[in-house]
Amino acid sequence: MHPARSVILFTTFSGIGFGLLFWLGLGLPAPTGGVAFVFFALAYLMSVGGLLASAFHLGHPERALKAFTQWRSSWLSREGVCSVAALIVMAIYGAGLVFAGTQWVAIGIIGAILSLGTIFTTSMIYNQLKTIPRWHHWSTPLMFLTFSLAGGALFAGQIKLALPLLAISGTVQLLNWIAGDKALQASGSTIATATGLGNIGSVRAFEPPHTGTNYLMNEMVYRVARKRAAQLRIIALFLGFGLPIALLLLPVGHWIGALAAISHIAGILASRWLFFAQAEHVVGLYYGAKPA
Repeated sequence: MHPARSVILFTTFSGIGFGLLFWLGLGLPAPTGGVAFVFFALAYLMSVGGLLASAFHLGHPERALKAFTQWRSSWLSREGVCSVAALIVMAIYGAGLVFAGTQWVAIGIIGAILSLGTIFTTSMIYNQLKTIPRWHHWSTPLMFLTFSLAGGALFAGQIKLALPLLAISGTVQLLNWIAGDKALQASGSTIATATGLGNIGSVRAFEPPHTGTNYLMNEMVYRVARKRAAQLRIIALFLGFGLPIALLLLPVGHWIGALAAISHIAGILASRWLFFAQAEHVVGLYYGAKPA
């Protein structure tokens, strides 16, 4: 699938932002005054900024509000409802810390649950798609959740939580890649099933279905070279998880924490690019594409 910048930025920064809101809601940490304002400003900058970036991927961004009406059947709509609810509740909780120096525990816990719910609903937008076997796997929502919790803990300065969560999320990423590389072939989808001609014998493409490109080919039939994918996987693992873990094991300092956070973001951006670039849609079989 074509790796659009808008959804890469969205899934990266909203994930970290809502992860940070989750830990703040649980009181990890529980700052007050100006320090609390900085934490919440950073969380809202990433979470809201990521959500706004996703709107640029819509064919008609001006109709985005209509998505909220389909919450009974659409994970995208559920994500919108959860995100708005989480942002409102956490704004109330944050106001108590910033202006009153008071931690309203119950409101914080509700906001944390809604923040985690937002991450889960985001993951299900992709996980529900049976037409993309690489995404239609239990590791997809687990990857979104662990990435968010690890990144949120890192930005919250919770080193004891961030270290194991970074290791866990890196392991989940590896499992997701291993399962994803076999997913299309294991799904049983072939050019025969794609064309519906398998009942009359062996099927192969005689010539391309179109003389030129079209929307489906541009959006759904994207190929990334194996060598490039392997290089990006190493970069994603090293920058996203390996280097931050190594840095956090050093004597803690603000500059070390900042460097670990920057490295983590760079690694997650590479991981997200691969997440979309390697998403093999079954429609590609109709155009002669083969499993990677």
